[in-house]
Amino acid sequence: SRAGKRRFAELLKMNARGLGSELKDSIPVTELSASGPFESHDLLRKGFSCVKNELLPSHPLELSEKNFQLNQDKMNFSTLRNIQGLFAPLKLQMEFKAVQQVQRLPFLSSSNLSLDILRGNDETIGFEDILNDPSQSEVMGEPHLMVEYKLGLL
Repeated sequence: SRAGKRRFAELLKMNARGLGSELKDSIPVTELSASGPFESHDLLRKGFSCVKNELLPSHPLELSEKNFQLNQDKMNFSTLRNIQGLFAPLKLQMEFKAVQQVQRLPFLSSSNLSLDILRGNDETIGFEDILNDPSQSEVMGEPHLMVEYKLGLL
């Protein structure tokens, strides 16, 4: 019991410090990052900062709209599970994951039509189909930076 408590305390400390701090050969990420009290805001990549937007959501429905597709999928999966059993939502989730993995490079636009077909969005036209289309953007992102960000190198 005492050894179990000691191991639990060690795991809590390791979790608080992160797994990388246990490796002797690794360099802590905090030394490489530009975060800290003297960090400057990157206007080119992040735009102008507004304290009000960081504290409060801009609209009461913003959080609901951000999580709409996730909530819709959960509701559809629970309905499908109640009607057809456990296998049907698991099969559909595997198909979603397989379809989401097939993409172009981050700086090229991709319609991801197969995901829209699986979700049933291929027969509807919404705001996201017309407004905020990346292929219609006035500014193209830096291809190398976008690929490095996608791979987790930045």
